[in-house]
Amino acid sequence: MSDTIARPVEKEEQKTEGLPPYNVVLLDDNDHSYEYVILMLRRIFGHPVAKGYEMAREVDATGRVIVATTNLEQAELKRDQIQAFGPDPLIPRCKGSMSAIIEHAPA
Repeated sequence: MSDTIARPVEKEEQKTEGLPPYNVVLLDDNDHSYEYVILMLRRIFGHPVAKGYEMAREVDATGRVIVATTNLEQAELKRDQIQAFGPDPLIPRCKGSMSAIIEHAPA
């Protein structure tokens, strides 16, 4: 009988090795609350609340924020998930999701 202990497998970051990297860029609007942005970033990307808040502040201040950098297929999926997240229930005039784009990331 062996007393070998298996090391836990660490979750690796999404690799883009060999593939050009793309940024997923969240665009600002006035129809979504910080709470909405933080929740959306947590559900779609797994960002902690503090990071979501920092990103919400940046998109509010500058009009855009990079929320992820990955390969093209994943970037398109995440952009589509942002654009399908739905309206902000905290803002009655809100009629839909936020907007996002993808762009080439500097290598």
